[in-house]
Amino acid sequence: VAPGSRCLLLLLGILGAPALGDPGPLEDVVIDRYYIPKICLREAQMGDFIRYHYNGTFKDGKKFDSSYDRGATVAGVVGVGRLITGMDRGLQGMCVNERRHLIVPPHLGYGSIGVAGLIPPDATLYFDVVMLDIWNKNDKLQITTLSKPERCNRTVENSDFVRYHYNGTLLDGTPFDSSYSKGSTYDTYVGTGWLIKGMDQGLLGMCAGEKRSIIIPPFLAYGEKGYGTVIPPQASLVFSVLLVDFHNPKDGVFLEHLEVPESCKRRAVTGDFVRYHYNGTLMDGTLFDSSYSRNQTYNTYIGKGYIIPGMDQGLQGVCVGEQRRVVIPPHLAYGENGAGKYKIPGSAVLIFDVHVIDFHNPADPVEIETVFRPEGCNVTTRNRDFVRYHYNCSLLDGTRLFSSHDYEKPQEVTLGANKVIEGLNSGLLDMCAGERRVLIVPPHLGHGESGARGVPGSAVLRFEVELISMEEGVPEGYLFIWHREPPASLYEQMDLNKDGGIPAEEFSTFIKTQVAEGKGRLMPSSDPEKVIADMFRNQDRNQDGKITPDELKLKSDEDQEKIHEEL
Repeated sequence: VAPGSRCLLLLLGILGAPALGDPGPLEDVVIDRYYIPKICLREAQMGDFIRYHYNGTFKDGKKFDSSYDRGATVAGVVGVGRLITGMDRGLQGMCVNERRHLIVPPHLGYGSIGVAGLIPPDATLYFDVVMLDIWNKNDKLQITTLSKPERCNRTVENSDFVRYHYNGTLLDGTPFDSSYSKGSTYDTYVGTGWLIKGMDQGLLGMCAGEKRSIIIPPFLAYGEKGYGTVIPPQASLVFSVLLVDFHNPKDGVFLEHLEVPESCKRRAVTGDFVRYHYNGTLMDGTLFDSSYSRNQTYNTYIGKGYIIPGMDQGLQGVCVGEQRRVVIPPHLAYGENGAGKYKIPGSAVLIFDVHVIDFHNPADPVEIETVFRPEGCNVTTRNRDFVRYHYNCSLLDGTRLFSSHDYEKPQEVTLGANKVIEGLNSGLLDMCAGERRVLIVPPHLGHGESGARGVPGSAVLRFEVELISMEEGVPEGYLFIWHREPPASLYEQMDLNKDGGIPAEEFSTFIKTQVAEGKGRLMPSSDPEKVIADMFRNQDRNQDGKITPDELKLKSDEDQEKIHEEL
């Protein structure tokens, strides 16, 4: 190699170190390893490509060359004769970030010829060198796993779309780029040529949440050209990578059944209305939303487009009480734009841990399960009957709401009188005394979308009911009915003291006598006196405290009069 070309390859790095003194005639290069890094993963060997900075001076300290002054490192192959012999020998065995002082005698430098106008003949040369990079054409990607999640159901493959954070440095630790400083992940496809080859390879096989150190030789990075002013030519790159999440454009919804009840009589389908709790996280575990934090379930129809497509699919087939994990790729969630309201980044994979509280369909009737029915049951409840029953009411997840057992006596109600929710009324029909049932009441037959005190909106209710007793009722609008034709001279019989007026006491005595003799019956009630008082008030039309002959009318007669008036 000509001395001039050796000089050009050499002139790329100097720290301005003073001469080390006069050692006398030198047979070989004098090496002073004045800084050796604690960790030395690799030493420069013959045939390695290296990058280094240096200052070159003469014995008197006069600088003849410096890579620093040119603002560019030196890159070349060591030990193959492309450098002056003294530098070739002096650089071998160096570690990255090691610093050396080298004294090169003339016969290992530019000899008796020197370099015209730059280095005189027989000059001893003094170099202060720092090694920045070492690599070999036979090098491969160096991948070190720094941490890895315990669970890893899937790893990155070619054509996957990845979101990752990274810090990028040169081999000597000089930073050149960081996603953290930009406040957002780097998002791209793997194996499609959008990344440098080394990163394309280095991301393969990673789990979401995994951290890796990836050392990339220049020929798998930016090679001879480098990249702008931040990555020099022939630079090895070191990336510390945290894989936040990844997916494939062909991915569908992934379901993981965490807990499925042993008994699952029915599964949710399109058109069902579902109430569920959820925690929503990104793949790295960042929580972006939770129904628990609001202490309120999320309520919606499924399969109707009211929620993101992935959740519409992910809730299909759930059981009441099921706990399910739904993993949704971004094209079935919030896509490239994300959702700022929930702090969901663009192209993010979402994970929902769902607990299904209940679901129903707007067309559902009351579901009735007979637990016990007495033998010889001939008389059953009908609308207008007065019933006494015990009940326990709960949500489908077992949350207890109300119970008649908390009170001294059973619940009492006249069926069909709009005194209880429609679903419970229906469930109490056609029951025998002593019968026990379980009723599942959908919200449209319960307390509806608004709910009630202690009852969430749109909640399906579960009743355990036991019919204690029943009394035959009277037709709607009646407080008393005759078992046969009423007396022809009803007023005269009712006016017990024959004074031409019937006060409340006489009226009550008469009605009670009719009931006792089996001639008629009152509307069943826990308070017969109130029923009789209501009857008297209806007949005492001028509210003067007594009923006159003109005021007393049978309800059948009243109804007939109304028909004539309408005609």
